[in-house]
Amino acid sequence: MRVSKFLMACFLGCAIFISCSDEVVNNENEPRGDYENGIIISGEGSSSVSGSISFVSNDYIAVDNNVYKNVNNEELGEYVQSVSFDDERAYIIADNQNTISVVNRYTFEKEGTVTLGLNKPRYMTIVGNKGYVTNWGATDNNDDDFVAIVNLSTMQVEGTINVALGPERIISNNNKLFVSHKGAFGTNNKIVVINLANNQVEKEITVKDKPDELFIDNAGDLVVLSGGATIYDSNWNVTGHTLGAISFIDTTEGSIEKELVFSEGQHPSQMTVQGNDIYYSLGNDIFKLSSNSTTLPASKLLSVEAGYLYGIETRNNELFILDASFQGKSLLKVYDLLDNTKKEEKEVALGASKIYFN
Repeated sequence: MRVSKFLMACFLGCAIFISCSDEVVNNENEPRGDYENGIIISGEGSSSVSGSISFVSNDYIAVDNNVYKNVNNEELGEYVQSVSFDDERAYIIADNQNTISVVNRYTFEKEGTVTLGLNKPRYMTIVGNKGYVTNWGATDNNDDDFVAIVNLSTMQVEGTINVALGPERIISNNNKLFVSHKGAFGTNNKIVVINLANNQVEKEITVKDKPDELFIDNAGDLVVLSGGATIYDSNWNVTGHTLGAISFIDTTEGSIEKELVFSEGQHPSQMTVQGNDIYYSLGNDIFKLSSNSTTLPASKLLSVEAGYLYGIETRNNELFILDASFQGKSLLKVYDLLDNTKKEEKEVALGASKIYFN
């Protein structure tokens, strides 16, 4: 009898252990929110329609075109410029609102806002518990542009770093910040290097006009796309062009290793980097370039269907493009890079401009 009771106790103990173990595994595998494992798209909106966030599931079946409002019952406001992410949160920057809305990145439930100490915020990069946000400042002042330092624990701006006109994209690498200076409503041609040890500008690197997208490639070099500028007379007639380029910068020395220059009148507008493969656009043509190349490609990879190509991104063997509309829904189009054919098309946010993978 004692043996039977002992065996029964062992059986029950094992059953409880297995059940508890299964619960732990299942909990770990449960999605952290409705917006995990999908594509996040920021839409700028317009002067009369709030900016918004769209979500498209990875299988392209589910689409939600007003995520933030649907979850929080409030609007983001005009001109959602960009979104940054850390492990748990998403930071949605609305430049005309001088606001960063902080949400859980998987549920999009609002956790707070940053509203003080910003002036036309554009992009943010995150290092530890600090967010570094580029700000254009006032449109009538070329000397008030800065990078705001946001304490992400308190959601307060705790300092600023004065920089040159028109700071745009910002990324971090090896305890430094690299900022492209497109020029706000004017033109600039600088990459500013900020040392995070003292939050001081340590170098300005001159590239071609209107530098925008920044990436670090597999070699550790900073890859910069400069679109070049179109020159107009007082009647808005085109009188000339400055040159665009893709520049490769040694992040340790702060020196340009090589610069692949476009022909006069060519203005590349979008770029993304996947490993050592660089994809960029000229009009509706997409080109592919290796980081090791010494010349720009002679032929395009493919042409995409777009009335206004406003964003590109790649993942594995897929190319994602945004065909933006400011009158109605924009379109997310997905191309298979194995055969360069369009495989998906979904309606997304008004003024859709940025693509992120969540």
